Amino acid sequence: MLNLSNTRFYQNDTLTVGKSINIKDGRIISIEDSESGNAADSFVIPGFIDLQIYGAGGKLFSAEPTVESLIIMEDDLLKKGTTGFLACIATNTAQVFNECIKAAKEHRVSAKNFLGLHLEGPFLNPKRLGAHVPEFVRKATLEEVKKLLDFGAGVIKMITIAPECQEDDVIQYLLDNDVVVSLGHSNATFEEATSAYNKGIQTTTHLFNAMSPVHHREPGIPTAVFNHDRAMASIIVDGKHLDYEVVKFAKKLLKERLFLITDAVTECSTGPYQHIKDGDKFIMPDGTLSGSSLTMLQAVKNCVSYCEIELLEALKMATIYPAKLIGRDTVIGRIDNGFEANLLLVDEDLNLKKVFFKGQALSI
Repeated sequence: MLNLSNTRFYQNDTLTVGKSINIKDGRIISIEDSESGNAADSFVIPGFIDLQIYGAGGKLFSAEPTVESLIIMEDDLLKKGTTGFLACIATNTAQVFNECIKAAKEHRVSAKNFLGLHLEGPFLNPKRLGAHVPEFVRKATLEEVKKLLDFGAGVIKMITIAPECQEDDVIQYLLDNDVVVSLGHSNATFEEATSAYNKGIQTTTHLFNAMSPVHHREPGIPTAVFNHDRAMASIIVDGKHLDYEVVKFAKKLLKERLFLITDAVTECSTGPYQHIKDGDKFIMPDGTLSGSSLTMLQAVKNCVSYCEIELLEALKMATIYPAKLIGRDTVIGRIDNGFEANLLLVDEDLNLKKVFFKGQALSI
């Protein structure tokens, strides 16, 4: 049994000081008063959950769709505090999707922090592609989606689609088969987006990016999200994909419905997605902004430093809110009895000092 003594952490929205977290078999079994009354000089926070990341550790998963790539991504992300993630695949050929799915299924039995796949495409709107390759974009058929999920055998956890380009039966089939459906790379009107959320689409991919904008006579997708009572949205808080003032604005309106993603890629010079490092962002060869160089920890820091978001709320945006979206909020994303002991030790400036994954201390 592992004991983390004399710690500070948030439990049920309250900062607790001088507590001991007792861990057995990878889970938190109790939280008790510590024998020492002195406050620790570090915080314990939950491990981060990233529902949209393309690559890590020098591996872009779609460019090298192998079990080895997933293992390298896992290890690199664990060292950075991400204890749960969905590997994302951008619009691509059927062969690449199949190879990624095959690798994910093979790795699933021995996976650590890999939670499944997020397919961002290919069922998008060609008018809002961003860095996605237009030649692979198409409208889905119900038969195709059925075959895709059958082949995925449960490893496909999330999919981004443009609902205005798809038939209702396709969207409903995805929802009926426990896939989280996200509205994204879409040119939907306010009315079309609102209808999609009312029909069950749960969330929105990288709010404001690659979607119909807010206009005073054409409210667009962001306004539909803001005005809905359930729809969630992910957001990239790197200061590049959108201004920090827009993050402040979105957070005030969405509250607990807004969560963090990195949308991070890694340098790649082969295949349809050739990401070039340009300072602290990535671009395509034609100069189009592509994925970020963000970590979840840096996203939390940016929320606190630049977006007037309190630390506790920023942590929730990186932990329990995404966990709730994928139906894992009873086992990960919180420091509480019965939860997996995926914990990070950080100092007062939120610098990462130690990672515990299922109770095991990792070298960082």
